[in-house]
Amino acid sequence: QAQLVESGGGSVQAGGSLRLSCAASGSIFGFNVMGWYRQAPGQQRELVASISSVSNTNYADSVKGRFTISRDSAKKMMYLQMNSLKPEDTAVYYCNLQIGVPKRDYWGQGTQVTVSS
Repeated sequence: QAQLVESGGGSVQAGGSLRLSCAASGSIFGFNVMGWYRQAPGQQRELVASISSVSNTNYADSVKGRFTISRDSAKKMMYLQMNSLKPEDTAVYYCNLQIGVPKRDYWGQGTQVTVSS
């Protein structure tokens, strides 16, 4: 079992920056992938960025060059540095962990990011 808790959301003007954090707890061993997803009102949840336990990263095209994902596996922490924020980045951001065979998904409760123009 694993638990995820996000923090760092808030309100910012367009062009600003925010840093999201995800604290994981519980049994996290072996290969795994952590990621940030977001869901805007009326929209499907979408992948923003992911990072594996061997530090392979993947980004949505819409955030490439603006967002940076990182993790500190020893501290069981994951981060999302968001720069040059746009109003279309407004959403609830969720932390996700994929681990094990068969693969299991764990989710945080979400943190709101609001970008005003």
